[in-house]
Amino acid sequence: MQIAELHNRFLQSTGLTTDTRAIAQGNIFFALKGEKFNANRFAAEAFAKGAKYVVVDELINPDWQNEFGDGLILVSNTLQILQQLAGYHRQQLKCPVLAITGSNGKTTTKELVAAVLSKKYVTYATKGNLNNQIGIPLTLLAIKDDVQFAVIEMGANHQLEIASYCQYTAPNYGLITNVGHAHLEGFGGFEGVVKGKTELYQYLAKNNGKVFVNADNPILFAKLLTQITDTNAVISYGTAEGVFCRAEKTDTGGFLSLSVLDNHHSVSISTNLVGAYNFENVLSAICIGKYFGVPMAQIKEAIENYTPANNRSQKLSFGSNIIIADAYNANPSSLNAALKNFEAMQGSHKMVIIGEMMELGEYAAEEHRKIAGQVAAMALQYRVFVGDGFSFLKNNNAVLWFPDSTAVKQWLQQLKPEHFHILIKGSRKNALEKIWQD
Repeated sequence: MQIAELHNRFLQSTGLTTDTRAIAQGNIFFALKGEKFNANRFAAEAFAKGAKYVVVDELINPDWQNEFGDGLILVSNTLQILQQLAGYHRQQLKCPVLAITGSNGKTTTKELVAAVLSKKYVTYATKGNLNNQIGIPLTLLAIKDDVQFAVIEMGANHQLEIASYCQYTAPNYGLITNVGHAHLEGFGGFEGVVKGKTELYQYLAKNNGKVFVNADNPILFAKLLTQITDTNAVISYGTAEGVFCRAEKTDTGGFLSLSVLDNHHSVSISTNLVGAYNFENVLSAICIGKYFGVPMAQIKEAIENYTPANNRSQKLSFGSNIIIADAYNANPSSLNAALKNFEAMQGSHKMVIIGEMMELGEYAAEEHRKIAGQVAAMALQYRVFVGDGFSFLKNNNAVLWFPDSTAVKQWLQQLKPEHFHILIKGSRKNALEKIWQD
């Protein structure tokens, strides 16, 4: 079947899903498979739950062709066809697409940008963190004709991944939040991270796109200028004179605040985000809004009304204790920034609970020891580490080590801390949110 015909069937459906648990009447279901699952086995179940069409790349039961007729669509590879379908759908869309990637802050930045642009445009943005080879096609296919601006988040853990996403996402604009020591195993070191993330720059340079860039980031700014020679294609933001959008931090002790220079006068913006490291995320959203004509008063309103969720840069109160919950994910760069920010916060009783970092490969031992050293130099009442990556600290009397978040929670219940500031940060594997939830 040609992609155009499949797209017609998609438009005839009530929506696309890859999860049999989420099938609604009239949906088109794509049966994906991986190393540990094969959704082709659930084709009949998908029809029973109301799917109008089911796309498979393996015919588990030959009788299904007669039973389900034209509703069953057999293709060579469902994931590749899903991506091709998304690319075809993208070609039909009239709205511009902004792609966002980076080592840290992608999701927060995407949410802030969407909040700002929504003040002027009908905006659709990636839901949650559906930023991979499955999530990006699903995001594109969810964009309707009335959408005036699309914001697509792109995650990556190896080189050429961003390049592959660009082929069917076809972004008109791009933003790399930063480059840091994340996914070192897949990228093959920090230089590999820089090369992989800046594949977005390469695509935009070849396709007359425009780039938003933090002029305070010497690595990204220098790399950008080697790839994009048209200065009109570069929209810069930062703290120095000469940028398109300029601001400075005005408070980093609690919630982040900043002052934006707009038309020769300052606009103060107070956020609900914890951490000076969120300054560049907020400023990028302000820059993008300004570039696309969102009035500064509405930009301010959007930023100030944004409340972080999903354990990202949240400040939570539990009795007399304050928890800085940044436990959605962690890598050496984001942990370093979070620890520096926490160290600068006021508080006579302070504790950190740090979970192990993933996807570091041969760099894992070195990076975990660096973080342990950074924590050791901080003025803290308790230093708590979680997970196998920090197991070398088991017999260190200056710290506490626990195998998992459940053990940490049990310890805290016995300790009953009062009037503490507590930073909780680690990779998803640690599920550190269990410490304060339930």
